Order: sequence, then structure tokens, then C-alpha cells
Amino acid sequence: MTVQTWEPPRRPPAESRVDVDVDEAVEFLRLYYKENPDAGSAAHRIAWVRAEIQLTGTYHHTSEELTFGARVAWRNSARCIGRLYWRSMRVRDLRAVREPAEVAAQCFEHLRIAYNGGRIRPVITVFAPDAPGRPGPRIWNDQLIRYAGYRRPDGTALGDPRYVGFTESVMRRGWRGAGTAFDMLPLVVSADGTTHLTDLPFDAAAEVPLSHPDHDWFLGLGLRWHAVPAISSMRLSIGGIDYPAAPFNGWYMGTEIGARNLADADRYDVLPIVATKLGLDTSSDRTLWRDAAVIEVNRAVLHSFEQAGVTISDHHTESARFLKHVAKEEKAGRACPADWSWIVPPISGALTPVYHRYYDTDHLKPEFVADDDSVRTAVEGVPPRAAALGTPSYSPMWSYLRKGQLNGSQAS
Repeated sequence: MTVQTWEPPRRPPAESRVDVDVDEAVEFLRLYYKENPDAGSAAHRIAWVRAEIQLTGTYHHTSEELTFGARVAWRNSARCIGRLYWRSMRVRDLRAVREPAEVAAQCFEHLRIAYNGGRIRPVITVFAPDAPGRPGPRIWNDQLIRYAGYRRPDGTALGDPRYVGFTESVMRRGWRGAGTAFDMLPLVVSADGTTHLTDLPFDAAAEVPLSHPDHDWFLGLGLRWHAVPAISSMRLSIGGIDYPAAPFNGWYMGTEIGARNLADADRYDVLPIVATKLGLDTSSDRTLWRDAAVIEVNRAVLHSFEQAGVTISDHHTESARFLKHVAKEEKAGRACPADWSWIVPPISGALTPVYHRYYDTDHLKPEFVADDDSVRTAVEGVPPRAAALGTPSYSPMWSYLRKGQLNGSQAS
């Protein structure tokens, strides 16, 4: 397939720009210098940033400020249970990168680095920020790896029903999958009037086939899941500057896959077939057949990742780690915001220690933000409103291989 390019439209006039909030910038800098006393006095840096914003409408973080801000945004993520290791996140400063094809290539390198031979490590890759009159690049996908959903004539879906709209959108733009239940969607990136679709290289898209420690038939279900949960549509906001493309990852907690992605009725909905294979009585909800089936699916997920040598955590271990994180934050004199409905695991909640307490609900910055526009783009495949987008180009897998980019030549 021939790759096409289009000329970008004229950029918005300078008078349409939205300047950075000076107070938010100052608040962040004070936090940075408070937690990094060896950096010196904040006064000179604050004066510099005030002047820079007055002249240009924005300012530039130092590499140290960016690294600190990204890690603290993870520390402040109220819906994340895995924040104990927030200081260990590797920050890839790629703010000079904004061309869509190069953004995609660096996202794939992100996946390779994060996978780390199965020993998953937390990584964030930060691309060009929004600037007055020039929005930064946008990644349409809500995770770097997601599975397609194909609408059937009877209204059901093959694959992941959540992404039927996104799948139909990229198909209208020239993408074609193999038509299986686990076709990886292309990565879609927009910037400066260009939208680019790229298939994931094989070496950047590690998956784990799912088997069960006790039931040989489970492998025959053909289930699998990808190894690295890299969130890619949330906006990283640090000191008034927005980085709309900043994919980041930790590692999976088993219930995310076994009790949600595979089990939810509006996702892969595997519990009925698993219950049938187990010989469970599905005639009534009172038999608790769903409860029994979801435990076996979660056992399969944990078993399979362990057998494959890929990092994963169970909900009991991760709950204990989270309370350790809360205790450390309290000892440091910091609030630890947490959304109870997300922190408590989706199975056996009352059996975990995170269930039996309340949490701070303060809204803290820096932060990761999932706005309505990014969610709509990730689910429906509609262009993000924040960027001027041209007609998309598409690089199929053979084109990617031809460019010699599969062997990691795009590493930073």
C-alpha cells in the first residue's frame, strides 16, 4: 500500500493561544524545590519562568523538572493501586519529537524497553507539549496495545466489543486486520495536520497465551493478553504545561485482565463458556457460577504470566503494597489521594486490606488527565478536537519492516 502525505493547514493565529497559568507554574516549582532541596533556591527559577511566560505564553521544564513532575503525577494518580514504586519510573524525555511517524516509532521503542525480557519496568515517554497556537501530538489509542472488535450482523462482536467503533474508524482509513479475536489495532498519531496509522512491530507487542494449572482445555479457548499495559491517551499536566502524548506503564495486576478485560459482559465475556467447561450449574445466579468461573480465569492469568516469565501481581499482594505506599506518604507528610472504587480489587474485595478504610480524596497536581475528548477518540476513533488533523496516511507492517525500524534502530 502506498503511503501518502498531505500538507497541513495553516496554524491558528497567535491571538487564539491559551497562555500557561503562572500560578500553577509557580506552585509546581515550589513543590519541586521543596522536595529537591539540593537544587538550590526556587526564587531565581520562578522569576525566570514568570518572565518566560510573559514573553512567550509558556515555558520549558528542565529535564529534572520533567522527570520529577512525571513521577509525582503517578504518585498522585488516585485510581492506581501500584504507586509504591513511583520513584523508579524511567522518564524518556522526547519533547523534541512531534512528527507522527516518529512518535509511533518511539512508542514501539517504549514497549520494548518496558517489556525488558518479561521483567516489566515502569516507563513514561514524554513527547512535545502543547504550546500557544500549536498543540502537541495526540495518540488516539487509550493504550499502545489494544485489540480490535469486529461487528457481526447479529449485533455481537468478534474481539473486543469496546473498540468496535475505533476498529471501524481505522478500517475506513485503510487498515485491515486478520479478522481474529485478538488482532492488535494500529497505533494512530496526529500532529500538525497529519494523522498516521502504523501496525505494531512483532517485537514490540509481546503477548501471553493463557493456560490453566489444572485444566488442559483452557489453552484450547485461544485466549491471550498483551504483556505491557501502556496507557497512551491521558494528558500529563505539569505546572500548567500539558503533554498530550505521554504514554506510561507499570505492570498488570491479574484482576485487570481476568476480572475485567476478559470477564466483563461488554468486553470478552468469557465466563459463560468457562463455566460450561467447568461443568457449573448456570441455571440460576444463586449457584454463584460466575464467581466460581472468574476465580479460575484469574488463576489462569496469573499462572500463564508466571510461566511466561512476565511480571504480574495478584490483588492481595498489590493491596498490601498500596497500604505500604500510603504509610510512606503519610510519614513524609504528604496526602495520598485514592479513589476507593478503583483501589479495591474487582474480586474478593473484602478479603484485601485496602477494603477496610477510607482514603484522602484531595485533587493533587501534577496529574494525568483523561478528558471527555480523549476518551471519545479512544473508543469511537473520532479525531481529537484539540488538534488540526489532515487526512491520514497508513504504514502497514511490510512498510515498517522495509524501513528497517523493526530492529530497534529508533531507540533513544
